[in-house]
Amino acid sequence: MRRIDARKRSNAQQVRRGPVSRAPRIDAVDRSIIEALQKNGREPFRRIAAAIGVSEATVRARYLRLCRENILQVTGVTNPLGLGFEAMAMVGIRTAGPPDEVAEQIARWDEADYVVITTGQFDLLVEIVCADRRQLLDLTNRLRALDGVVSTETFLYLELWKQLYDWGARIYEASGDGRP
Repeated sequence: MRRIDARKRSNAQQVRRGPVSRAPRIDAVDRSIIEALQKNGREPFRRIAAAIGVSEATVRARYLRLCRENILQVTGVTNPLGLGFEAMAMVGIRTAGPPDEVAEQIARWDEADYVVITTGQFDLLVEIVCADRRQLLDLTNRLRALDGVVSTETFLYLELWKQLYDWGARIYEASGDGRP
């Protein structure tokens, strides 16, 4: 009983990060399900099953496993600018040391929808979505005040031209030569 309670508390305290963990091995059936749902997230499992030659129960079980393992997340994707959010920006952040702790703090913010550790000029890139420019200013000031942040550079989005999530499930087979 105590183990379960501790596990529940631990899970509740984790940051909601989305599907960012390394993927376990997936097979051709998994890839086909993922690609079908990237084209149409509301595609019935029955149709997916018929298209790839497996049972509907197989598709349902695979879907649940892919979601549970954070490989797949089916959600409605919106254009924040089109919804009336007036300030959307990418912020490059330089840190004083390893960026992990700063990334962990920012990942807890609702306004940060994308947090990635990078190489190059910035240690972190953070995409933030704000109601208006005043909120953007407040958020950039919050970023600058975080322990470990040396500097920031904010790139305000003027217009969103492309935002797709349909890259498929292309992965490299374990052939060892690095090619599909």
